[in-house]
Amino acid sequence: MELLQSMRLFARLAELGSFTKAAESLDIGRPQVTRYIQELETSLGVRLFQRTTRKVALTTEGERFYERVQEILADISAATSMFDRSGATLEGRLRVDIPNAFAQTEFIKSLKQFTVNFPGINIVLGVTDRAVDLIGEGIDCALRIGELPDSSLIARPIAMATMVTCAAPEYLHRHGEPETLDELAAHRGVNFLSGQSNRTLPWHFSVKNQDRAFISNAAITVTESNAYVQCGVSAFGIIQAPGIAVAEHLASRALVEILKPYRPSPRPVSVVYPSRHLAPQVQVFIEWMQQHFPQAHSEWLEK
Repeated sequence: MELLQSMRLFARLAELGSFTKAAESLDIGRPQVTRYIQELETSLGVRLFQRTTRKVALTTEGERFYERVQEILADISAATSMFDRSGATLEGRLRVDIPNAFAQTEFIKSLKQFTVNFPGINIVLGVTDRAVDLIGEGIDCALRIGELPDSSLIARPIAMATMVTCAAPEYLHRHGEPETLDELAAHRGVNFLSGQSNRTLPWHFSVKNQDRAFISNAAITVTESNAYVQCGVSAFGIIQAPGIAVAEHLASRALVEILKPYRPSPRPVSVVYPSRHLAPQVQVFIEWMQQHFPQAHSEWLEK
């Protein structure tokens, strides 16, 4: 059991990069952490950490050992919880990545409830619109919207997201509200530059059950979801975004939906992950998302 405890301490220290923080997170004294790590290094015959006055970093040997320890701890966690999925038995770090569009109040509230139900799971939440390398960056799973490119990742659909075309009342007062798609050519829009393809993402509309793509005359082009929505609120031009990203602004009338008869088909929302062999905390999080994510945004998401 001492070796297992040493491995858990080692993993926590590797994640936090601080003896003090590792000790606090495990509710033990800092000298005990130091002793365990020193004994572990002595038994292995290698130096696992480079220590300075400001930080603690893994050595090359430490990085290799950390990868193996993660696998061992995940296997132990799976074995000890295989008959019990209650929140009290699940523990471990969970790295999740979501698009900026999903980092809204209701989603964060849902995430908080997950941590209440599973207090032993430590979530590390990344929020970005760039294409992340799940394997290279050590991310357990990610939420994605839209059709996914072919890859080695496994995707589990959890909902369908409504897309909304909208504009600020100030913009519509100055330029009028387009009633048909043909009228869009006379309007200005906010364009979104994809972090994956480095190309402008077109808007999509449904015309007699057929998809029609459109790229607007750009008043401004942005690369981040929240800035994209704020440009719409600030009356730069028309935007098209997932309903969950603009729900609060639509409710406050800071944005107004337009061209509703031409709403495009909903876009899939998926959880993607790199392996079928999931640690228990990853598995339970994915199951939670399948059940609770659509409920958190029931107006703009459907199963």
